[in-house]
Amino acid sequence: MWDMRRSLDTSRLPPRRCTIQFLYPELSAAQKSWWLVVDNGKVDLCNFDPGYDVDLLVEGSLRSMTAIWMGLTTIRQETDAETLKLEGDRGLAHDMQEWLGLSVFAKTPRMRA
Repeated sequence: MWDMRRSLDTSRLPPRRCTIQFLYPELSAAQKSWWLVVDNGKVDLCNFDPGYDVDLLVEGSLRSMTAIWMGLTTIRQETDAETLKLEGDRGLAHDMQEWLGLSVFAKTPRMRA
């Protein structure tokens, strides 16, 4: 989540404040909910409810989200497989692959065992 926070492309998000909640149901109560709050080009990451209305809820396993972040799959593939659910602002959901981006390690060729 911290790496996603650092790499988020805020130029691809609306100019208003956006609150995006990530929910990983399989994790413990202390680890399952995270919020990215993007306001005026600045991104905050919270592991507690910041008190803003959620514009987009992203719900799925940590494994699915990590695979997306590493470029092993896409948001479209995960939503089609019903392993990732997006609820809320349709524009944010539609453009998520663009504003989320990929880990810097996603471009590193995978080594064979």
